[in-house]
Amino acid sequence: MATPIDASIPDLLRLLVVPVFGWAAFRDVKTRRIPNWTWYPLAALAVVLLAWDTWQAWTGAPGAPEFFWIRAAVSLGFVAPLVVAFWWFRAFGGADAKAFLVVAALFPTFPTYEVLSWHLPHQQTALGVFSLTILTNTVLLGALYPLSVLVRNAATGRFSSVMFVGKPVRWDAIPTEHGRLLETPDGTTRNGVDLDAIRMYLRWRGVALADLRERTDRLRDPATLPAEPNPPTDGAVEVRADGGEVAADAATSSEVAASEADSRGTSESAPEDDPWGAAAFLEDIDHGAYGTTPEKLRDGLDVLATEDEVWVSPGIPFVVPLFVGTAVALTYGDLLFGAMELAGLV
Repeated sequence: MATPIDASIPDLLRLLVVPVFGWAAFRDVKTRRIPNWTWYPLAALAVVLLAWDTWQAWTGAPGAPEFFWIRAAVSLGFVAPLVVAFWWFRAFGGADAKAFLVVAALFPTFPTYEVLSWHLPHQQTALGVFSLTILTNTVLLGALYPLSVLVRNAATGRFSSVMFVGKPVRWDAIPTEHGRLLETPDGTTRNGVDLDAIRMYLRWRGVALADLRERTDRLRDPATLPAEPNPPTDGAVEVRADGGEVAADAATSSEVAASEADSRGTSESAPEDDPWGAAAFLEDIDHGAYGTTPEKLRDGLDVLATEDEVWVSPGIPFVVPLFVGTAVALTYGDLLFGAMELAGLV
């Protein structure tokens, strides 16, 4: 009986990246956090398949990838260091870099699939390094994000100097939003406080954003800081078992009252020139808060305490275009090379 997909065993195993990248993209959208163990099975698979292809190329076995040595050298010697350089200069996050390193080892050459007499990937390249195809597909698809943000804001009449990098969000959605605040009390900014840092502060203090807005004058006073702050966590949005989001910064009214009662013993030593206790928070935590300074945190809290709608840069969860770029690469092939062919450049 004919199978729906005709491919070698290594190429069939390489398809396991699709569901894993899909799950990672879901996690990236929901929490902006991807566990390190996500990449370990794929890295192990990459090592096994790389050894398999190396053995086939060395022995000249039937089905050995063409020009394997050259393409593997480009994938491991160029694409992988390029990804590390992107991470070093903060163009990629840590999870993005790990995912691309897996891709560099797992896809040095183009896989081959025959699906219902269709030969995939359809659009090949002259170099034939499949990891480079996935990388360029991902970058091209990721570049569409700022354009989509601009078009959406213009279509809904949301005009601002930051309309091409951000979106307006209601204040009560902030606890489950990701990204960076694009506003200060003096106007818009491209380098506002990270929303993860806001969640860290609220959890450390044991108050919810709603309480912050209702008790602004009181909570701005550093004398109301708790004597024993809570763990700030890393500011991530928690995900329930059903996939919904939970912002773990919320506190009940009784907890807020208890926090304020506990703070009374610290009022004499609290510095008066530290609104919101921003400096005290950053000094107390045992790690950074995403580059947050006391001034940046104070500005963000001042905005969130008074504004009903704020501009937020959601950032690009890069594993999402990586997932889509990989799926496109496995079916259509190389988007850049296809566009160059249409333009008559190759």
